[in-house]
Amino acid sequence: MLSHRYPLFVIPLLIIALTSMRSSIILAEARNLLEIDFPDLPKPELPDFPEIPKLDFPELPKPELPDLLPEIPKPELPHLPSLEVPDLSDLPVPKFPNLPNDFPIPSEIP
Repeated sequence: MLSHRYPLFVIPLLIIALTSMRSSIILAEARNLLEIDFPDLPKPELPDFPEIPKLDFPELPKPELPDLLPEIPKPELPHLPSLEVPDLSDLPVPKFPNLPNDFPIPSEIP
């Protein structure tokens, strides 16, 4: 009933159905092309090109470039004092109180 009232609703569905049918036909034709053996074609022969003579250029002297920047001394880092680690072996260890055996565990409380 919807197609009688709104024909524009059916048109996209029709286009999708037709394109999916056409794509399966194209795939079947492509499979047939894989099975065809084409004859070997002879390769064309290229003509012989004449040799190009090489030109001799005179060697040019390399120009000497002046030093534009003076030498920069390498910076030195300041001396950092060493840190002394205090001895923590004589610190008292705190003792935890003993819990009674019937003390409820939080995960077991209903």
